[in-house]
Amino acid sequence: MLSFLYRVFVDSWVGRIVAGLFFLAFIGFGVGDVLMNIGTERADVVARVGDRPILVQSYQNALQSEMPQVAQSMHLSDPSQIPAATREQIAQQVLTRLVLQAEIAEAADRHGLIVPDSVVRDEIFSIPAFRGRDGQFDRALFNDRLRRTGMSEGRLVELVRQEQASRVLLQPIRDGATVSDVMTRRLFDFEAQTRTIDLVRVPFDSQPVTATPTSAQLARYHANHPWEFVAPEFRHARIVVLSADTIGRQIDISDEDLRKAYDAQAQTFNAPERRDVQIVTVPTEARAAALRAQWTDGSAWAQVQKSAGKDAAAVELPGMKVSDVPSADLGKQIFAAPADATQGPIRSEGGWVVFRVTGITPAHTTPFGDVRQALHDQIAHSRAQALLADRVQKLQDTIAGGGLDSIPTDLGATAVSGDVDASGLTHDGNPAPIPGSDAVRQAIVARIFAQAKGANPELLQGPDGVWYAVSVDGVTPGHTLTLDEAGPRVNAAWLADARRHMADQQATAYYTQAQGQGGLGHVSPAIAGLEHSQPISPMQPAPEIPREIAALIFRLSQTGQSVMTEAGDAYVVATLTAINHPDPATQKNLYDRVRAGLTQSMGDDIEMGYGNALEGVVKPRPNNAAIRAVMSEVTGSQNTGTAQ
Repeated sequence: MLSFLYRVFVDSWVGRIVAGLFFLAFIGFGVGDVLMNIGTERADVVARVGDRPILVQSYQNALQSEMPQVAQSMHLSDPSQIPAATREQIAQQVLTRLVLQAEIAEAADRHGLIVPDSVVRDEIFSIPAFRGRDGQFDRALFNDRLRRTGMSEGRLVELVRQEQASRVLLQPIRDGATVSDVMTRRLFDFEAQTRTIDLVRVPFDSQPVTATPTSAQLARYHANHPWEFVAPEFRHARIVVLSADTIGRQIDISDEDLRKAYDAQAQTFNAPERRDVQIVTVPTEARAAALRAQWTDGSAWAQVQKSAGKDAAAVELPGMKVSDVPSADLGKQIFAAPADATQGPIRSEGGWVVFRVTGITPAHTTPFGDVRQALHDQIAHSRAQALLADRVQKLQDTIAGGGLDSIPTDLGATAVSGDVDASGLTHDGNPAPIPGSDAVRQAIVARIFAQAKGANPELLQGPDGVWYAVSVDGVTPGHTLTLDEAGPRVNAAWLADARRHMADQQATAYYTQAQGQGGLGHVSPAIAGLEHSQPISPMQPAPEIPREIAALIFRLSQTGQSVMTEAGDAYVVATLTAINHPDPATQKNLYDRVRAGLTQSMGDDIEMGYGNALEGVVKPRPNNAAIRAVMSEVTGSQNTGTAQ
């Protein structure tokens, strides 16, 4: 719900407040109790809290926002690499968070917290995503942003009103959180502590392997490492996808409609010249002349502001259009002046003016031909969105009556078929040509491997408002490759293992010497490639230090101790060389940040206790069928999505 608002309008103050109030992720909050009461519910609702529904689409949007952040925190390049069990846990926690948000909104209603329309309006007007280049609320931009994100104006108003009421309810609860000096000092001592290390890396690929493996060695390696030489399971599936994009490809837009759309967005396609201006207005011509004489270059602006006097106005005006200048005559002179040259004195309605143009953005007109296709796609998508619900119903009826063999071509659905593995790859290792975003592809592949061969296809809603159905008509089981099938892969794996073993021996020798001689820096003869780190701390890890080593270093109790670990494609040996404990008096900003972080955490705990109390009052009602459907898309399994 509000996490979707935050994702869409991430630059807004509303979004930041929402994130601060409701970021309660990875907490096992009463999911079992929340999801025990099962009742009849609409298919597009995953749970209901009082009279407030939590929609499937809102749940999916929240998951799509959460997964990339979790993948990044796990140092994974793609959310699809998150283990299925972890994805299920994340899905449960996101649902818990949405339920808690709805419970707090219900509590705000019970307490009679009313948010005036004027407060909601001011809040929406303050969102940067809805402001034009002049910094003011832009209705056309507002409508366009809502259309692109699929949110209605009424829905946005409802979310902002709900957030404001919840903030009024929760802020006094959070304000009661206090942190002791003892707790703050202990955490500060840990996080502000810095350490330096010596380290040496032994990359696997740096090891010279001159031997050529014999046939017997290759056969033995293949026999001892069968898991390295496995052909994945492939499934042959037929897939039908229906979305606003697939429908839009069949919609013809006339040139007249395209021209009307171009003219309606003329402000976007025909940008006037803009200028960055520094301007000073003073009461007399003599003072203006003196300021111009002082204002010899761009670096003199600070001094000019200081010299202007209290009765003057010295301001910077970035990105001005000529229509933004109150005086038409002054506007003409500003937009006729060269850049980086002081101008004036000029008489104006407000006094005598001296100004300097510091930047010029030329006027720009985008020809109709350059945006014709974009306008076509925009209009087609908008019209297709209005047709989608009806097409979904027709497609559902068609699949129920005749499977995937009887789908009319005029529905706008796209069909593909072929073999795919659980990673979404074809036999040649390329991504399967499944239409849609990465999230859609992942959901469809998960469904292919969750659905039994020959099972009747079922139309399901996936991410991004996409609907799809899958029919699995062939399964090629995964199997261990024979030595002949694996071929060069066995030889390459044997060589890689030999290099890794040699690197292990070399790193172990360094570690043994460091242990016996008081550290890597004392080993004789000196170790080639020895690195001396800058101070690192838990709050400011050095990017050049492997995180595996950084984690171990802060477990050592005294200097001279060494550790060895595998990090990426190398073994790393490190010696702790110094420990520094700073005084809070010399790092007051850091000390204050630690206290603020603890206060935030304690406020979250208090909110959690309040949420637990609300659960017993509101009694959320789940729709387990909808939850199972979403869980299946997220994890590729038929898990119920509930936690006991």
